[in-house]
Amino acid sequence: MLKLLKITSTLIFLIILKFCFLRDENVALKEKAIGGKVKAQSTLPVKVKVHNNILIENYFEYLDSIVKKYDSLVPYVLTEHLLVRSNPWIIDTLQNTDYYRMKAKDSFVFDQKKMIVLPKGALIVIPDSTAAKKMLNSFQKTSININIPEFKLRIYEDSLKLYDFPIRVGRNEEKYLKMSDRVEDLKTKTGKGLIVNHVRKPRYVNPVNNHEYFTTKRDDNRVTKLPQIPFTETEINGLRYGQMIHPTTNPVTLGKAYSNGCIGIKEADAWVVYYYTPIGTKIEIRYNLEILDEKGNKKYLKNIYKK
Repeated sequence: MLKLLKITSTLIFLIILKFCFLRDENVALKEKAIGGKVKAQSTLPVKVKVHNNILIENYFEYLDSIVKKYDSLVPYVLTEHLLVRSNPWIIDTLQNTDYYRMKAKDSFVFDQKKMIVLPKGALIVIPDSTAAKKMLNSFQKTSININIPEFKLRIYEDSLKLYDFPIRVGRNEEKYLKMSDRVEDLKTKTGKGLIVNHVRKPRYVNPVNNHEYFTTKRDDNRVTKLPQIPFTETEINGLRYGQMIHPTTNPVTLGKAYSNGCIGIKEADAWVVYYYTPIGTKIEIRYNLEILDEKGNKKYLKNIYKK
């Protein structure tokens, strides 16, 4: 009888342990004290299942909810950029919401905000500390380089070029802008600096007349609603000129001095720039007329600003 009681007690104890140590998403977690606070550390990468289709218009709120929930369960600071870069398929999906990519598939999209970006059943990985450390190290080595007369934006990790995107730049003129209530030099400013801000849900305002607009006429002359794609703000030589890297809904203007000073880029490319430029990323905007072509030969560019 005594032996039976001991066996029964042991089984009950094991059952209690099993239920006490269950965790969200069925991932085992171990707790450790850090600075007097209890913090959980995942023994394996956590996989979060998307339970409902997530549209672009709700995308950032959904990611924020994941970051808020799991930041206290990992031994590092979890951010949106770290989360998405650890799940590169999300960037691929965002890129494919580009109006012109959809058009190439014979699909007209009037309102990109209504497109599904995180499908039901998809799995989002919360990286373990080793993967997170590797990604954070990558962030610190990443930089943006823009050559104005070449109409090129490049993303580097150390000396390795990761991406090469066509852009448009500011016009070579001065003009009165109602937004600032003064005459502005519209040329894109050169210098070195940092990425200092992201506008995840931008308002589209014409700086010339200060009017907000909600639709756009595309290169194919069709009118659509404006997309929800983040603007990336630069600080150059310690000054904020309001010089943003942002998507253009008219890629026909790429390769031209066309904007009011900002750097315009394709919608798909703007998502890449956003997720490769967390706050503090270094940026250099230069004006080099002499470059090397793919064969290493010197090439001279058109002097669009007459410098």
